[in-house]
Amino acid sequence: MGPAAYVIAILGCADGSAACQPVATVATRYESHAACSAATGAALASSSDFDFPTIVAECRAVSTIPAAQVKERPAAPGVISREG
Repeated sequence: MGPAAYVIAILGCADGSAACQPVATVATRYESHAACSAATGAALASSSDFDFPTIVAECRAVSTIPAAQVKERPAAPGVISREG
């Protein structure tokens, strides 16, 4: 079964986008990759406060498991989640 939704991951990059790491995930879920891609510009515009030479947005598929059934885990060091 394919992904049910997509989210925008914000990545901070150094060395000309060769070394990128996740710095935020926009909480909004999109029903298609096209809808997610259309929203990346706005997500980038509101994510300019990270200390990286380059910030990029990438759509990532999320699982079909209902959020109520997923146990929350602390974010990895350097990763934050913000409401979009």
